[in-house]
Amino acid sequence: MDAFNKLNLKNQSSKFICIGLDTDIDKLPACLKDTKNPVLEFNKAIIEKCSGHAAAYKLNFAFYERGGYEGIKTMQETIAAIPDDILIIADAKRGDIGNTSLMYSEAILNNMNFDSVTVNPYMGYDSIAPFIKNPEKLIFILALTSNAGASDFEKQKLENGLCLYQLVIEKVNQWNINGNCGIVFGATKYEELCENMTRIGELPVLLPGVGVQGGSLEDVIKTFKKYRRRNFLVNVSRGIIYKSNGTDFADAALNEIVSLNESARLLLND
Repeated sequence: MDAFNKLNLKNQSSKFICIGLDTDIDKLPACLKDTKNPVLEFNKAIIEKCSGHAAAYKLNFAFYERGGYEGIKTMQETIAAIPDDILIIADAKRGDIGNTSLMYSEAILNNMNFDSVTVNPYMGYDSIAPFIKNPEKLIFILALTSNAGASDFEKQKLENGLCLYQLVIEKVNQWNINGNCGIVFGATKYEELCENMTRIGELPVLLPGVGVQGGSLEDVIKTFKKYRRRNFLVNVSRGIIYKSNGTDFADAALNEIVSLNESARLLLND
């Protein structure tokens, strides 16, 4: 099943929560500390408990690259534990000159077998092209991110009156000839999200920043409902995976994603 259909099937069944497996060995429950691979055991427990309710899993490369070869191996073993019908996103934020991007694309989407990847558009189309050439993969291109530093470049005004991130959204719509482009739009930027829903059009949207970073699930859901849009993912990382630091950590994660899904369902049907 291609990436777009994986997302679509989950969204149509009212599943919008992407679990961010930003697994930090320093934050794991004490009950896992003496296991052979605490990060992998933690991830597998979260996946086993939550897969019936997750729309996607997102793995942030930094948390695995930190561990060198063993960290990358853990990432691959984590991917293998995720059911085939669930979208797996590489949060890698790649983007470089064409040939380098081609190598990144082959590594992440082919060899590592991710369904999707986040990419940075600020070196232009040739840095994005190798990723979007495969119509079976879903490419999330950074538009407006959830961090405070988004104001440094992304929100700067251009001569034509657009902000840089708005130009990115327009470019992504132009590049979407294979129907496999989406954007990353920070849930903490609620006013900008409302103002740009028409500009976003039918692009799938990955929204980080709900929970610990201050983004509101209710605001996001109501905005997409207003525009009759259902192809989006709300990423929650720490708010799910670290809900408990005890032996019940996986059950606590399950309870949280069930609660988030129910809140989304009620908001959509309100």
